[in-house]
Amino acid sequence: MAPTPSMVSRGQNPLAEFPVNGTFYVAIYQGSLSPYDVLIKYRQIENGEWSHIRTPKHIHWAVDILIKQHMENNATERLIDSLIDLWDNTIQPIRSEEERARILDPATLLAEVDAEAANYEELAGKGEYSVKFLLLLARLLMVQEKTNFEAAFMFRNLLEQLREHKDIFKIVSTATHR
Repeated sequence: MAPTPSMVSRGQNPLAEFPVNGTFYVAIYQGSLSPYDVLIKYRQIENGEWSHIRTPKHIHWAVDILIKQHMENNATERLIDSLIDLWDNTIQPIRSEEERARILDPATLLAEVDAEAANYEELAGKGEYSVKFLLLLARLLMVQEKTNFEAAFMFRNLLEQLREHKDIFKIVSTATHR
């Protein structure tokens, strides 16, 4: 196993760090779009070495969900439904330093993600990303989107399109919209 990677990015230390399954390492940085904006970055083990620091994109997340959906449709549908419920009923924007510290607490967030990932064991080994990594990214992307624009809907629309098995063009178009 490679040692814990450095997540210092362009001289900036992360606000929070999340080791995931010994394969991924996610870090949160101060973003520039709003006072509580968060910027998500990660590294992953490739051939025994940590990759360069990367910024996850909605399209990477969506493609992995499409692969899982193709291989294990029922479990992936349950996962998508739980994420829609999370978007609608749980995830809130960050509006203070206290909220940011609470929402981005690694121990709490990883415990929640672990508990949720246990519901989707049949998706293990399907696609590029682990369910735990996808769940963590989904939560963080939702927080990021709602923090920067509380009435945001892009990630929610992407989830709906995946649930409804929209055509690949529609899903890719939504996931790459800027």
